[in-house]
Amino acid sequence: ELGEPPATLPTVGTNLTDLRLPQKVTVRELGGCMGPIWPSYYSECSALLFVVDASNPTQVSSSCIQLLSVLSAAPLASVPVLVLFNKIDLPCYMSLVEMKSLFRMQDIVSCATQPITMLETSARDGTGLAEVLQWLRTALKDP
Repeated sequence: ELGEPPATLPTVGTNLTDLRLPQKVTVRELGGCMGPIWPSYYSECSALLFVVDASNPTQVSSSCIQLLSVLSAAPLASVPVLVLFNKIDLPCYMSLVEMKSLFRMQDIVSCATQPITMLETSARDGTGLAEVLQWLRTALKDP
């Protein structure tokens, strides 16, 4: 049971959250505006969740550029990546098919060195969050 989803606001700065999957995992959330300092955290990263606002078409190009930058970083070359197209609860959201097309995800996945998974989510109503937790359990299991 995930409980009630929290209120959502864009991340400004950094937030730390501990999860039990069943092992303790610390999630470091860095807002998009923190992009210039993201590389200082790459060496500590075991899995990457990249969240895209699927209701804001004006940010697609900048989100895509940030994603490509992350995927090309040497310390993340083998780190599994989950791209979350969030805010699907809003009436103006773009579907997974539309987002994949705008991001050219087929090209990105074929060129990337790391495994990439994509999901649609709503942090507000909880849609897709169970799948995110399952992906994390799988991605972070001991070799």
